[in-house]
Amino acid sequence: MSSITTSAIETPTRRSVEKTCDDLAIIVLSAVALIAGLTFRDYGLGWDDYTHAEYADLLLRMYGSGFKDTGALSFANLYMYGGGFDMAAALLHKVIPLELFETRRLLGAVVGVIGLAVTWRLGRRVGGPLAGLAALLLLALCPTFYGHMFMNPKDAPFAVAMMILLMGLVRLAEEYPAPSPRTILIVGFGAGLSLGCRVLGGLALIYAAVGFVPLLLEEVRKQGPREAAHRFVHVVYVLLPGLIFGYLVMGLIWPWSIMEPGHPLEAVTYFSHFFEKPWKEMFDGALVSVPDMPWSYLPTLFALQLPEVLLGFLVAAVVMSLMSLSRADVTARRKTILLMLTMAATLPLVIAMVKRPALYNGIRHFIFVIPPMAVLAGFAFARTMDWLGEKRRSWQPVALAVFTFGLLLPLSEMIRLHPYQYTHFNHIAGTVRGADDLFMLDYWGLALKQASDGLREQLIERQEIPPVNGKWKVAVCGPQRPAQVALGPDFTIGWDSQSADFAMTLGEFYCKGLTAPVLVEIKRDDVVFARVYDIRGRSISSLLAIPAP
Repeated sequence: MSSITTSAIETPTRRSVEKTCDDLAIIVLSAVALIAGLTFRDYGLGWDDYTHAEYADLLLRMYGSGFKDTGALSFANLYMYGGGFDMAAALLHKVIPLELFETRRLLGAVVGVIGLAVTWRLGRRVGGPLAGLAALLLLALCPTFYGHMFMNPKDAPFAVAMMILLMGLVRLAEEYPAPSPRTILIVGFGAGLSLGCRVLGGLALIYAAVGFVPLLLEEVRKQGPREAAHRFVHVVYVLLPGLIFGYLVMGLIWPWSIMEPGHPLEAVTYFSHFFEKPWKEMFDGALVSVPDMPWSYLPTLFALQLPEVLLGFLVAAVVMSLMSLSRADVTARRKTILLMLTMAATLPLVIAMVKRPALYNGIRHFIFVIPPMAVLAGFAFARTMDWLGEKRRSWQPVALAVFTFGLLLPLSEMIRLHPYQYTHFNHIAGTVRGADDLFMLDYWGLALKQASDGLREQLIERQEIPPVNGKWKVAVCGPQRPAQVALGPDFTIGWDSQSADFAMTLGEFYCKGLTAPVLVEIKRDDVVFARVYDIRGRSISSLLAIPAP
């Protein structure tokens, strides 16, 4: 009688908590979407935007010509990547009244919000409504992910695609050996999107192959080897339509991949070796050639760039996941799900630490591990709150306060850094101020947009008249095409600082600090992101601070 009464009392309370968490998640998603919609124009162009826009035009031209124009299949090295995001942005640009690069930023925000929604739903599925809400908050307030979703046309969409695939794999583990049509569709669609973005999506096969071991061993133990094998073959068979659909999706957004059966493997071989002329980047205060980065590159940057609260709960989640493998009270399905998530969050980093490929531009190539990290951390937070509810209920408000404070730290940094959230370093690193002389910050060169806007405003305010030929000459140390787009047709962009009127430089180590009047200075947290100098009448031999490698 007592247990029945307790159940009757607790059930409405639990439902109320669940509804509150879900309502808060909807509010968070709506708030992020609103803020992104108001601010997406603030994010400048990076090194790759212009080239990706060209790739989109070539892909659409190929489809429009019935595959007669195949220039896209040999364009730079982008033909070894999918162009789904680029094509979608080009098509969207045709129907909405925005400039092309504004459209790309808007679409990036939309894709990012979709990624947040998938992360919420996956976190909720794995650990309940509180875990889902925590995962959503941890990812939305991860400055590295948030900043990249606006302007990274490769890595951010890939991260979202991998989360869709991971959602499908988790559903498959829950429903095994009878996956629903929806799960089959999600697995196929996620696989096609992931491989269609980057061939690195094949890592998910390892997540599944290793992650499903606990579940398959349980099948053998309960059903016997013959029946377990039969059930496994059945699952593979019913997945085939979804995988065929995924193959078509991959071919649509990455047409080169299906021109010949071996092309995806060729892409793997190509990207397993560094394919550009090496250069040097700043890491831990030293200039290091990108093919020679130490094994500590990724763990150091993840430890210094992720929010502290995410790091703390992530470590706890990984420990809990690994410990669960030997626990008899944890079901095989739960072990499989936690193992897949743990591998998704850590395996790519471990492989990179062992193989030591060329590493550069911070952690941008590994953005795809951050959403599963957020899911794991959200799961750990929810489990902590459950444990405290059973053992130390009076400590729950303290844990919630600590978690909230942990979220406020990156939020305050995101506001201060806007629109350069992706350059974030946490308080362990001393924020961007402490990291400025040790690591790369604005490696995308986004600050040239604000620098360009500032230069035009200064010239208008000073009522300056352009030279006789009608165009100002600007020497740029950084990505030049983005500067040209930001400045517009009244300016000529180049490297030549001898005949230039102004010099525009990033605040990175390879751009020289000039002895000349500063017209514009873009700073965050007392760190210079970009400057514009008036170099008329001055002899400036070079804008580079170090010789090219």
